[in-house]
Amino acid sequence: MEGRPLAERILPEVAEEVRELGDVGLATVQVGDDPASTIYIRRKHEAAAEAGMHSTDLKLPDDISQDDFDAAVAELNADDSIDGILIQLPLPGQIDEAAAIVALDPVKDVDGVHPFTAGQLYLGRPTHVPATPLGIMALLAEHSVPVDGARAVVVGRSDIVGKPVAHLLLQAHATVSICHTHTDDLPHYTLDADVLVVAAGRAGVVTGDMVKEGSAIVDVGVNRTDDGLVGDVEAAAAERAAFLTPVPGGVGPMTIAMLLQNTVRAARYRRGLLAFPGRPR
Repeated sequence: MEGRPLAERILPEVAEEVRELGDVGLATVQVGDDPASTIYIRRKHEAAAEAGMHSTDLKLPDDISQDDFDAAVAELNADDSIDGILIQLPLPGQIDEAAAIVALDPVKDVDGVHPFTAGQLYLGRPTHVPATPLGIMALLAEHSVPVDGARAVVVGRSDIVGKPVAHLLLQAHATVSICHTHTDDLPHYTLDADVLVVAAGRAGVVTGDMVKEGSAIVDVGVNRTDDGLVGDVEAAAAERAAFLTPVPGGVGPMTIAMLLQNTVRAARYRRGLLAFPGRPR
Protein backbone atom coordinates (compact mmCIF):
# COMPACT_ATOMS: atom_id res chain seq x y z
CA MET A 1 0.00 0.00 0.00
CA GLU A 2 2.49 2.57 -1.25
CA GLY A 3 1.80 6.26 -0.77
CA ARG A 4 4.07 7.74 -3.39
CA PRO A 5 2.04 6.78 -6.52
CA LEU A 6 -1.14 8.27 -5.06
CA ALA A 7 0.67 11.38 -3.85
CA GLU A 8 2.13 11.85 -7.32
CA ARG A 9 -1.41 11.80 -8.73
CA ILE A 10 -2.69 14.27 -6.15
CA LEU A 11 0.04 16.90 -6.56
CA PRO A 12 -0.89 17.81 -10.17
CA GLU A 13 -4.52 18.19 -9.04
CA VAL A 14 -3.36 20.56 -6.30
CA ALA A 15 -1.27 22.47 -8.85
CA GLU A 16 -4.32 22.90 -11.08
CA GLU A 17 -6.33 24.29 -8.15
CA VAL A 18 -3.49 26.68 -7.33
CA ARG A 19 -3.54 27.95 -10.92
CA GLU A 20 -7.29 28.54 -10.67
CA LEU A 21 -7.01 30.37 -7.35
CA GLY A 22 -3.99 32.45 -8.24
CA ASP A 23 -1.38 33.10 -5.59
CA VAL A 24 -1.53 30.56 -2.72
CA GLY A 25 0.90 30.84 0.18
CA LEU A 26 2.14 28.44 2.86
CA ALA A 27 4.27 29.42 5.86
CA THR A 28 6.18 27.13 8.20
CA VAL A 29 7.49 28.17 11.60
CA GLN A 30 10.51 26.38 13.05
CA VAL A 31 12.21 27.19 16.35
CA GLY A 32 15.84 26.10 16.43
CA ASP A 33 17.58 23.93 13.85
CA ASP A 34 16.73 20.34 14.65
CA PRO A 35 18.09 18.38 11.64
CA ALA A 36 15.07 16.06 11.29
CA SER A 37 12.62 18.97 11.44
CA THR A 38 14.69 20.86 8.89
CA ILE A 39 14.50 17.92 6.47
CA TYR A 40 10.71 17.58 6.92
CA ILE A 41 10.20 21.29 6.35
CA ARG A 42 12.42 21.35 3.28
CA ARG A 43 10.38 18.55 1.71
CA LYS A 44 7.17 20.47 2.36
CA HIS A 45 8.55 23.59 0.70
CA GLU A 46 9.83 21.62 -2.28
CA ALA A 47 6.39 20.07 -2.76
CA ALA A 48 4.72 23.48 -2.38
CA ALA A 49 6.97 24.93 -5.08
CA GLU A 50 6.20 21.97 -7.34
CA ALA A 51 2.49 22.73 -6.90
CA GLY A 52 3.01 26.38 -7.80
CA MET A 53 2.58 27.75 -4.27
CA HIS A 54 4.84 30.36 -2.78
CA SER A 55 6.14 29.51 0.67
CA THR A 56 7.80 31.21 3.61
CA ASP A 57 10.19 29.31 5.86
CA LEU A 58 10.31 31.27 9.12
CA LYS A 59 13.20 30.07 11.28
CA LEU A 60 13.31 31.45 14.81
CA PRO A 61 16.16 31.18 17.35
CA ASP A 62 15.88 28.38 19.87
CA ASP A 63 16.01 30.86 22.75
CA ILE A 64 13.13 33.01 21.46
CA SER A 65 10.73 34.33 24.11
CA GLN A 66 7.04 33.51 24.23
CA ASP A 67 6.15 37.13 23.43
CA ASP A 68 8.40 37.23 20.37
CA PHE A 69 7.10 33.87 19.17
CA ASP A 70 3.49 34.98 19.54
CA ALA A 71 4.29 38.20 17.68
CA ALA A 72 5.78 36.22 14.78
CA VAL A 73 2.67 34.04 14.53
CA ALA A 74 0.40 37.10 14.74
CA GLU A 75 2.29 38.65 11.84
CA LEU A 76 1.68 35.55 9.71
CA ASN A 77 -1.99 35.52 10.75
CA ALA A 78 -2.33 39.08 9.44
CA ASP A 79 -0.36 38.49 6.22
CA ASP A 80 -2.84 38.29 3.34
CA SER A 81 -0.27 36.56 1.13
CA ILE A 82 -0.23 33.55 3.50
CA ASP A 83 -3.14 31.10 3.36
CA GLY A 84 -1.77 28.32 5.56
CA ILE A 85 0.51 28.22 8.59
CA LEU A 86 2.25 25.17 10.02
CA ILE A 87 4.12 25.32 13.34
CA GLN A 88 6.77 22.61 13.47
CA LEU A 89 6.46 20.70 16.75
CA PRO A 90 7.80 20.11 19.32
CA LEU A 91 8.70 23.57 20.60
CA PRO A 92 11.45 24.35 23.15
CA GLY A 93 10.57 24.38 26.83
CA GLN A 94 10.27 28.14 27.22
CA ILE A 95 7.43 28.23 24.70
CA ASP A 96 3.98 27.22 25.92
CA GLU A 97 2.99 24.84 23.12
CA ALA A 98 -0.73 25.02 23.89
CA ALA A 99 -0.67 28.83 23.88
CA ALA A 100 1.35 28.85 20.66
CA ILE A 101 -1.24 26.69 18.90
CA VAL A 102 -4.17 28.75 20.19
CA ALA A 103 -2.45 31.84 18.73
CA LEU A 104 -2.95 30.43 15.22
CA ASP A 105 -5.80 31.70 13.05
CA PRO A 106 -7.99 28.54 12.76
CA VAL A 107 -8.70 29.33 9.10
CA LYS A 108 -4.95 29.13 8.40
CA ASP A 109 -4.37 26.10 10.65
CA VAL A 110 -3.50 23.65 7.87
CA ASP A 111 -1.96 21.19 10.34
CA GLY A 112 -5.31 20.83 12.12
CA VAL A 113 -3.94 21.38 15.63
CA HIS A 114 -5.95 24.38 16.90
CA PRO A 115 -8.55 23.46 19.58
CA PHE A 116 -11.33 24.90 17.40
CA THR A 117 -10.18 22.77 14.46
CA ALA A 118 -9.92 19.65 16.60
CA GLY A 119 -13.35 20.34 18.07
CA GLN A 120 -14.92 20.62 14.64
CA LEU A 121 -13.49 17.23 13.71
CA TYR A 122 -14.85 15.74 16.95
CA LEU A 123 -18.30 17.17 16.13
CA GLY A 124 -18.22 15.76 12.60
CA ARG A 125 -17.86 19.18 10.93
CA PRO A 126 -14.21 19.01 9.92
CA THR A 127 -12.38 22.07 8.63
CA HIS A 128 -8.66 21.27 8.51
CA VAL A 129 -7.88 17.67 9.44
CA PRO A 130 -4.26 16.78 10.31
CA ALA A 131 -2.49 15.72 7.14
CA THR A 132 -1.32 12.25 8.17
CA PRO A 133 -4.81 10.99 9.16
CA LEU A 134 -6.19 12.41 5.90
CA GLY A 135 -3.47 10.56 4.01
CA ILE A 136 -4.28 7.33 5.83
CA MET A 137 -7.95 7.53 4.88
CA ALA A 138 -7.03 8.33 1.27
CA LEU A 139 -4.74 5.28 1.11
CA LEU A 140 -7.46 3.00 2.48
CA ALA A 141 -9.93 4.36 -0.08
CA GLU A 142 -7.41 4.05 -2.93
CA HIS A 143 -6.97 0.35 -2.20
CA SER A 144 -10.69 -0.25 -1.63
CA VAL A 145 -10.16 -1.37 1.95
CA PRO A 146 -13.61 -1.77 3.55
CA VAL A 147 -13.96 0.58 6.51
CA ASP A 148 -17.74 0.72 6.99
CA GLY A 149 -18.51 -1.93 9.61
CA ALA A 150 -14.86 -2.92 10.00
CA ARG A 151 -13.12 -3.41 13.32
CA ALA A 152 -10.41 -0.73 13.39
CA VAL A 153 -7.63 -0.45 15.95
CA VAL A 154 -5.40 2.59 16.37
CA VAL A 155 -2.17 2.12 18.33
CA GLY A 156 -1.16 5.56 19.60
CA ARG A 157 -3.17 8.50 20.91
CA SER A 158 -1.29 11.60 19.75
CA ASP A 159 -3.20 14.76 18.90
CA ILE A 160 -1.94 14.80 15.31
CA VAL A 161 -2.32 11.13 14.32
CA GLY A 162 -3.93 8.71 16.78
CA LYS A 163 -6.92 10.71 18.00
CA PRO A 164 -7.88 12.35 14.67
CA VAL A 165 -7.56 9.15 12.63
CA ALA A 166 -9.75 7.39 15.20
CA HIS A 167 -12.41 10.08 14.66
CA LEU A 168 -12.16 9.73 10.87
CA LEU A 169 -12.52 5.95 11.08
CA LEU A 170 -15.49 6.35 13.41
CA GLN A 171 -17.11 8.82 11.00
CA ALA A 172 -16.57 6.23 8.23
CA HIS A 173 -18.64 3.82 10.40
CA ALA A 174 -15.83 1.58 11.66
CA THR A 175 -15.92 0.21 15.20
CA VAL A 176 -12.82 1.80 16.69
CA SER A 177 -10.53 0.90 19.58
CA ILE A 178 -7.59 3.08 20.64
CA CYS A 179 -4.58 1.40 22.26
CA HIS A 180 -1.68 3.11 24.02
CA THR A 181 1.12 2.61 26.55
CA HIS A 182 -1.35 1.67 29.30
CA THR A 183 -3.23 -0.89 27.20
CA ASP A 184 -3.12 -4.36 28.70
CA ASP A 185 -2.65 -7.25 26.24
CA LEU A 186 -2.09 -5.31 23.01
CA PRO A 187 -2.23 -8.46 20.81
CA HIS A 188 -5.81 -9.05 21.98
CA TYR A 189 -6.78 -5.88 20.10
CA THR A 190 -4.44 -6.03 17.10
CA LEU A 191 -5.37 -9.61 16.27
CA ASP A 192 -9.01 -8.53 16.03
CA ALA A 193 -8.34 -5.58 13.72
CA ASP A 194 -9.53 -5.58 10.14
CA VAL A 195 -7.86 -2.17 9.84
CA LEU A 196 -4.80 -1.50 12.00
CA VAL A 197 -3.17 1.93 12.23
CA VAL A 198 0.09 1.95 14.20
CA ALA A 199 1.46 5.32 15.29
CA ALA A 200 3.28 4.49 18.51
CA GLY A 201 6.73 5.83 17.63
CA ARG A 202 8.47 2.62 18.69
CA ALA A 203 10.15 0.23 16.29
CA GLY A 204 8.57 -3.20 16.10
CA VAL A 205 5.86 -2.56 18.70
CA VAL A 206 3.58 -4.72 16.51
CA THR A 207 5.18 -8.01 15.52
CA GLY A 208 4.25 -10.28 12.66
CA ASP A 209 2.27 -12.65 14.86
CA MET A 210 0.15 -9.81 16.29
CA VAL A 211 -1.83 -9.07 13.12
CA LYS A 212 -4.98 -10.58 11.69
CA GLU A 213 -4.83 -12.62 8.52
CA GLY A 214 -6.02 -10.51 5.57
CA SER A 215 -5.98 -7.22 7.46
CA ALA A 216 -4.94 -3.78 6.21
CA ILE A 217 -2.10 -2.22 8.18
CA VAL A 218 -1.00 1.40 8.06
CA ASP A 219 2.43 1.88 9.64
CA VAL A 220 2.91 5.54 10.56
CA GLY A 221 6.14 5.06 12.50
CA VAL A 222 9.51 6.24 11.23
CA ASN A 223 12.32 5.08 13.52
CA ARG A 224 16.02 5.55 12.88
CA THR A 225 18.03 2.43 13.68
CA ASP A 226 21.48 1.07 12.86
CA ASP A 227 19.80 -0.78 9.99
CA GLY A 228 18.18 2.38 8.61
CA LEU A 229 14.60 3.61 8.79
CA VAL A 230 12.04 1.14 10.09
CA GLY A 231 8.39 1.41 11.04
CA ASP A 232 6.43 0.52 14.14
CA VAL A 233 5.35 -2.78 12.53
CA GLU A 234 7.71 -5.65 11.87
CA ALA A 235 8.18 -6.46 8.20
CA ALA A 236 7.04 -10.04 8.94
CA ALA A 237 3.49 -8.70 9.26
CA ALA A 238 3.37 -8.60 5.45
CA GLU A 239 3.14 -12.41 5.46
CA ARG A 240 -0.28 -12.25 7.14
CA ALA A 241 -1.72 -8.87 6.10
CA ALA A 242 -3.45 -8.18 2.81
CA PHE A 243 -2.05 -4.62 2.80
CA LEU A 244 0.89 -3.01 4.58
CA THR A 245 2.33 0.45 4.01
CA PRO A 246 6.12 0.52 3.49
CA VAL A 247 8.51 2.61 5.57
CA PRO A 248 9.64 4.85 4.02
CA GLY A 249 7.35 5.54 1.06
CA GLY A 250 4.00 4.80 2.63
CA VAL A 251 2.36 7.46 4.75
CA GLY A 252 5.09 10.12 4.39
CA PRO A 253 4.38 11.19 0.79
CA MET A 254 0.66 11.28 1.54
CA THR A 255 1.17 13.56 4.53
CA ILE A 256 2.82 16.18 2.31
CA ALA A 257 0.16 15.84 -0.40
CA MET A 258 -2.64 16.28 2.16
CA LEU A 259 -0.90 19.30 3.70
CA LEU A 260 -0.95 20.98 0.30
CA GLN A 261 -4.60 20.04 -0.15
CA ASN A 262 -5.33 21.65 3.22
CA THR A 263 -3.51 24.79 2.09
CA VAL A 264 -5.68 25.02 -1.02
CA ARG A 265 -8.75 24.51 1.17
CA ALA A 266 -7.55 27.34 3.44
CA ALA A 267 -7.18 29.56 0.38
CA ARG A 268 -10.77 28.77 -0.59
CA TYR A 269 -11.98 29.56 2.93
CA ARG A 270 -10.12 32.87 2.93
CA ARG A 271 -11.50 33.88 -0.48
CA GLY A 272 -15.07 33.08 0.52
CA LEU A 273 -15.30 30.27 -2.02
CA LEU A 274 -15.95 27.72 0.70
CA ALA A 275 -17.89 28.21 3.94
CA PHE A 276 -15.78 27.75 7.06
CA PRO A 277 -17.99 25.63 9.39
CA GLY A 278 -18.70 27.32 12.71
CA ARG A 279 -16.37 30.20 11.92
CA PRO A 280 -15.06 31.55 15.28
CA ARG A 281 -15.86 35.18 16.03
